[in-house]
Amino acid sequence: MSETSPKLRAELDGIPTYKPGRRPEEAKAGAPAAYKVSANENPYPPLPGVMETACAAAASLNRYPDMACTALINELSERFAVPAEHIATGTGSVGVAQQLLQATSGPGNEVIYAWRSFEAYPIITQISGARSVQVPLAPDERHDLDAMAAAITDRTSLIFVCNPNNPTSTVVRRAELERFLDRVPGNVLVVLDEAYREFNRDTEVPDGIELYRQRPNVCVLRTFSKAYGLAGLRIGFAIAHEPVAAALRKTAVPFGVTQLAQDAAVASLRAEDELLGRVGCLVEERSRVVEALTEQGWTVPETQANFVWLRLGEHTAAFASACEAAGVVVRPFPGEGVRITIGEREASDILLQVTAAFRKEMQQA
Repeated sequence: MSETSPKLRAELDGIPTYKPGRRPEEAKAGAPAAYKVSANENPYPPLPGVMETACAAAASLNRYPDMACTALINELSERFAVPAEHIATGTGSVGVAQQLLQATSGPGNEVIYAWRSFEAYPIITQISGARSVQVPLAPDERHDLDAMAAAITDRTSLIFVCNPNNPTSTVVRRAELERFLDRVPGNVLVVLDEAYREFNRDTEVPDGIELYRQRPNVCVLRTFSKAYGLAGLRIGFAIAHEPVAAALRKTAVPFGVTQLAQDAAVASLRAEDELLGRVGCLVEERSRVVEALTEQGWTVPETQANFVWLRLGEHTAAFASACEAAGVVVRPFPGEGVRITIGEREASDILLQVTAAFRKEMQQA
């Protein structure tokens, strides 16, 4: 008997599903959830001038966008003092990350990354046909770079270093990262995923772009989804030496980055003063939340991102439910912990009421 279903790649069997942060309207019936602090979004509206620019671009929706993203790449080239030929764009930094895997990895290759880290890594690795090598985080929730270096084999094609790490918020500092890079063979691509770079205040955390300049096997990922507040437009970029950047252009979906996204990104880059002010306010709120959680008795990893991490283990689901019942939606990782985005002050106030009550219940149990 002939088969009745199309043949699909075996690598897709059992692939994990990406779980986005729940929206407030998806909360259980009767729950007063009003604040979404589950997706690391920026709570502020688009930067000044961005909405007007996007609306103007929308007048040409009947036309294809500039596939080369010329204006944006020229703006990024000037902003970061890198050759335009070293820049490639995509549908968010995760879209660019998937292009990198298409360009470097397939069956027989291995991709190394810390775990837990960004949950898209195992998904896009499995899609590529490569094998994931997940290296457990150190007890302080940071990358164990020595263990990651020891995991390199002749099958290793790519290594992700998420800095700051999502979801644990921790960072890799300059000296340890440079020692690690010195141990990585030159034919292995190291991807520094810096989606939350703008929120970092630790002077010992290096700017990946400075490291890339002298290391042909280093690629830096950035996004407009977080600090710049363009999550809904899906636009990110990579900075890498010409062979890698050229490969990214080859693997890009034609016309994948819309003109709205391109023009909004350019306008956002030109509103840097306002951006820095908003990021500063979120960093101040982050400090307030961390201080309050610490006073309540929680162990909170040092965060250089726009979120905090609570390792709750078996209490994760109960805590997430308590938050939802109080009016905030957080991002649980079942059996591990909860990631909480720093958003509106009102959301933080509700959250801190929940954490205080939950901590007391845990102590009494």
